[in-house]
Amino acid sequence: MFDLLKTLLSDKKGGTIFTCFGIWHLIYLFVIFGLIALIFFLTKNKNQNAKNKLINGCITFAFFLYIADFFLMPFAYGGIDIEKLPFHVCTTTCVLCFLSRRNYFLDKFKYQFALLGFISNLVYVIYPAGVGWHQVHPASYRVIQTLLFHGIMTAYGFFTFAFEDAPLKWKTWYKELIVTSGMAIWALIGNLLYNGFNGDYSFRLNWFFVIRDPFYLLPLSISPYVMPFVVITLFFAVQMSFYAIYFTVKRKSIK
Repeated sequence: MFDLLKTLLSDKKGGTIFTCFGIWHLIYLFVIFGLIALIFFLTKNKNQNAKNKLINGCITFAFFLYIADFFLMPFAYGGIDIEKLPFHVCTTTCVLCFLSRRNYFLDKFKYQFALLGFISNLVYVIYPAGVGWHQVHPASYRVIQTLLFHGIMTAYGFFTFAFEDAPLKWKTWYKELIVTSGMAIWALIGNLLYNGFNGDYSFRLNWFFVIRDPFYLLPLSISPYVMPFVVITLFFAVQMSFYAIYFTVKRKSIK
């Protein structure tokens, strides 16, 4: 059984490889966004109960994919990939979005978790650099699982803001700053705990990009002191831009 699962899930090398903005990436994008659009048009005229089931179904499925990945990674990669721990924004928001619909306290921030998750997962679907680096076949488990997970999280965020009643309010803008700052602090903790050496292996993690500048424009000596503020400022600006777009669209739909 082990050999069978390893054969099915391990990276497939040689021949066609998955590259960012290559033909297979474009096909994945077409399928992901096409399905989101199709489900939206099939659901938009249904009652709120059906819409809530769709939203809850998306985040439950995404959480299931995330947890199942830990059990399947040993077959696919030969061990647990430490980068999949919930310290990056995509994985952390998945856990928080799932729990926020089941916990009274976290429920107060469920739309902030959804927005942060929507932005980060949408960016990753559009530019899945982490998958492209491995130079594997488009049908490899690594590619399918990663794009499926981020695609479902993108769908969850989209349906949340498309179908929920008044998910955003200008008067609670500060919650976005709280959640994003909390995410940066959480990522810093993860990076401080897990970066280091284990025998001959070096852990060079950069969860939420708070340790190193991903474009290497800043010297490594000052990046850890600057990047947390850069990341918080950048994400908060994108969140406020989303607010502006959301309320513009909402006003036009009312008219």
